[in-house]
Amino acid sequence: MTALLPPWLAAHLPVLPVLLPSLTAMLMLVLCHPSGEIGHDDIRLRWRRHISMASAAIGLFLAVQLMIGAHEDVLAVYRLGDWPAPFGIVLVVDRLSALMLVLVYLIALPVLWYAAGGWDAHGRHFHALFQFQLMGLSGAFVTGDLFNLFVFFEVLLIASYVLLVHGQGEARYKAGVHYVVLNLAASALFLVGVALLYAMTGTLNMADLSLRVAKVSAEQAPVLQAAALMLLVVFGLKAAVVPLYMWLPRTYAEAAAPVAALFAIMTKVGVYSIVRVHTMIFGAQAGASAQTAEPWILPVALATGALGVLGALASNSMARMVAYLTVASVGTILAGVGLFTPQALSAALYYMAHSTLVIAGLFLLVELVASQRGAAQDHLRPAQPVAQPVALGLMMLLGAASVAGLPPLPGFLGKLMILDSAAGLPAQPWVWSVVLGVGFLTLVGLARAGTILFWSVLPDLPKGGAASASGSSPRLIAATLSLLLAGVVMAVFASPLKRYTDATAEQLRDHAAYAAAVLGSQGGTRAETARPYTGSGAVTPPGKKE
Repeated sequence: MTALLPPWLAAHLPVLPVLLPSLTAMLMLVLCHPSGEIGHDDIRLRWRRHISMASAAIGLFLAVQLMIGAHEDVLAVYRLGDWPAPFGIVLVVDRLSALMLVLVYLIALPVLWYAAGGWDAHGRHFHALFQFQLMGLSGAFVTGDLFNLFVFFEVLLIASYVLLVHGQGEARYKAGVHYVVLNLAASALFLVGVALLYAMTGTLNMADLSLRVAKVSAEQAPVLQAAALMLLVVFGLKAAVVPLYMWLPRTYAEAAAPVAALFAIMTKVGVYSIVRVHTMIFGAQAGASAQTAEPWILPVALATGALGVLGALASNSMARMVAYLTVASVGTILAGVGLFTPQALSAALYYMAHSTLVIAGLFLLVELVASQRGAAQDHLRPAQPVAQPVALGLMMLLGAASVAGLPPLPGFLGKLMILDSAAGLPAQPWVWSVVLGVGFLTLVGLARAGTILFWSVLPDLPKGGAASASGSSPRLIAATLSLLLAGVVMAVFASPLKRYTDATAEQLRDHAAYAAAVLGSQGGTRAETARPYTGSGAVTPPGKKE
């Protein structure tokens, strides 16, 4: 894939983002303290921290290599067990998959660094579960098969169930029960939808489905439409769209800060699945009989953005406010997806990368502020002054400006691109009203929250009192700031990133090239690096230049 890797390793690069965290997780279990009791000075804990951080750093390096390959128009196909598609398990890394992998590890690395400040000592298996979560996320983004998408969904959900209650507490257990029940129901519905698709087409390989769905007879079309709607409901629950979002605010608000920050990418798994399935399988090429779910995406997205920001305004704590802003950001992303134009999809992908990083940083920032406000914690009411008002205040200002979409930050650029992509379309008034309204109300809500957190000081508490004397460690500040500054970096490199998302949107429309890469060649388990996407529906034969 690249000169930075030896050929034997480059040949297996697409599977490494899945194998690396799974092997690391198993090693973490071996290094677990035999007595079950751990402490901050436990030598095994220190080793787990170092190994977990090293694994995440290597994972980021591998994801970047895959992104470089995707940027060079290489669509990598990896067939496990030497079984040809569509009969065997196949992993496919295109531009979208590579982008999502990089996003996963850009969040994972600073979150692990933050958790090593003490949160990982609140339970025995934090690092193992964290790595299993990364395995599930990576697998979901690279799988080329709907059933294996279900499998990786379950892997990441099982890990998230336990991570949610990490640190224990009654509130977390209550939120965890709702989270588990709803996701188990969604998993059952996922299986039903997958079974209906298999019954109609005889395959679950995404590339094969993109060809066979259009050939389903008119008599079988209602069953196909039911399967499409079921999958939209399942992915909508994962993405937390209206009316399936009610579980998220409480769940994310009660989770430990590093867990909530990692969960910022969880809703994007649902968004990714909607983009992948409802553009490749049930897109325009599938015919009118298969496009039952697609008209729902835009109105649901606009309602999600509006209700998400209203929930943020009504929140009485910062954690719940950021959780509702997660919902609002999903609405903005899906508004671009629901327009179903390459320009709008490109804008949505750009905005998704930015919003995920910034919201992850805000979840960490909430805990930093809460830890310095005494009994009030993150509740939006007057309390003692924080010990680090300048540092935390500036970080709050940066995060608020990024989420609200103020220029010149990438939140502004992403929303501007979505608005521009809606120009001239019938839905333009609705998209403009909701996107601009969400941005304005987000700014109002965060300005109100910042005023209370940093300026509303109780008169009977002396400034710099004992409860607020201790500030956050440089490790925690640096981990949080790295996520918030990622938005600034995206603004600096906006032009190449926009070119990448433009090419990604165009590639997603070229179903013939995807199908040819996955189904067209006979090969072993080695990655097909000689099948680049050409933008014209063709796949370059091995050894032949354009």
